[in-house]
Amino acid sequence: MARRYDCSDATDRIAGLREAASAVRRGELVVLPTDTVYGIGADAFNTEAVGDLLEAKGRGRNMPSPVLVGSPNTLHGLVTDFSEQAWELVDAFWPGALTLVARHQPSLQWDLGDTRGTVAVRMPLHPVAIELLTETGPMAVSSANLTGHPSPQDCDAAQEMLGDSVAIYLDGGPTPAAVPSSIVDVTGKVPVLLRAGAISAEQLREVVPDLEVGN
Repeated sequence: MARRYDCSDATDRIAGLREAASAVRRGELVVLPTDTVYGIGADAFNTEAVGDLLEAKGRGRNMPSPVLVGSPNTLHGLVTDFSEQAWELVDAFWPGALTLVARHQPSLQWDLGDTRGTVAVRMPLHPVAIELLTETGPMAVSSANLTGHPSPQDCDAAQEMLGDSVAIYLDGGPTPAAVPSSIVDVTGKVPVLLRAGAISAEQLREVVPDLEVGN
C-alpha cells in the first residue's frame, strides 16, 4: 500500500523524506516533486529497481531513464570527457531545468536502459528533491506518468496513474511549470540542443555561443 506525505507540513516532510530514502535503498519506487513536473524515481545503481520504474511507466529500454543528482560535485564520479563548456552550462543553469547528455564512466555498474554509454543528468531546483537526492545519491528519475499520458504537475495526478506501483509519494504541491527541461548533448566538441524546454537556445548561447540545434 502506497504511503503519501504532505511536504508542506514540517513533521510530515521529515518523516516522508526519511521513509522515501529508506524505500529507495530497499529498491522501491518513490514519487517526488521537481522544478518541472513530478518524477518517479529509483536507485540509479539498482538494476531491478530501474527496470521496475520503466515497467511502472509502460516504457521500453529504448527510452532510458535520466539521472537526477543533488550536487554538481556528484558529476565527477558519474561522467567522463566532460568539456569546459559542459561545466560552464552546469555553473550557469544548475540547479535548474537543464539536462545534460554526457558519456558516463565506463566502470559504473548500472543499467538505465539502452544508453549507448551516455547518461542524461540533471540537478533539479526543488528543495524536496535536493534533500532526497542528498540522502540517496544519484536516482534514476523519469516523469511520473504512464507513457503517452501528460506529465503530472501535482501529486494527485501522479498517484492516479501509478497507484501502488510506487511505495512513497512526496507531495510538494503543484510544480511551478509543465515545461520540461531543455536537453543539451555535451558528448561532442560542440554542445547540441536536443530538446528545447524551459531554457531557450538564446539563453544557452549566452553561455556557449557555438551551441547547435539538433534536428
